[in-house]
Amino acid sequence: MIVSIDNHVVTRQSRFSVSHDSHKTWNLHVSKVREEDRGLYMCQVNTAPMMSQVGYLQVFVPPTIVDEESSKSTIVVREKDNVTLRCKGDGFPQPTIMWRREDNQPLKKENGREIFQLDEGVLELSQVSRTHMAAYLCIASNGIPPTVSKRITLDVEFAPQMHVPNQLLGVPKGTDIKLECFVEAHPRAITYWEYRDAMVMNTSRLSTHTHHHHYKINMTLHIQDLQDSDFGMYKCISKNSIAETDGSITLNRTS
Repeated sequence: MIVSIDNHVVTRQSRFSVSHDSHKTWNLHVSKVREEDRGLYMCQVNTAPMMSQVGYLQVFVPPTIVDEESSKSTIVVREKDNVTLRCKGDGFPQPTIMWRREDNQPLKKENGREIFQLDEGVLELSQVSRTHMAAYLCIASNGIPPTVSKRITLDVEFAPQMHVPNQLLGVPKGTDIKLECFVEAHPRAITYWEYRDAMVMNTSRLSTHTHHHHYKINMTLHIQDLQDSDFGMYKCISKNSIAETDGSITLNRTS
């Protein structure tokens, strides 16, 4: 493509202009450089023989994440499934892709070794468990600032699992007691206590509390000034969209 002849710009690109100094030095100016401007440019002097000088314009492009060729921002799977996270970067030079977890925990284990960083465009996770549930960062860089990243949240769904440390307790009448059940579930489970087939409600002596941390739930039931009617079996119940489970604690009176 002929860009200019003498001091006249031939191309219809308004970003190109020409200047000269005393008819000896000629300059080609390119404003708002684009990636398509990359290439060889030749300055030609029509003497006999013709003289020319060639220069190469290199255009560097900061990295970007190609969303349509990368995994969605949120991925939901069941426990024990296999998952593939993909991330495609673009730019010049071609960016490298690095994976890591936002919470700085290992991405996965291979041959007994914990892997905290992976320099590939594809992250394969086999038979995922609840410990894989996290935000994963796909980071693209090519030495041209700024570095960019995409955050992909992996949700791992599983049925509630109940753990009851003390299933049988002996306490005297008139004392205070705390019952505890520990639950792991995702999606987040509904939890409550039952006593004699009725839901336990908060009263002046009974109070229930739940503490959520990620997919873990700590259920507690506080009973003050134990009475004869308080002794018996208590059930802690947890249910989500996948399944329901329960645990039991038997409260016996001691002298």
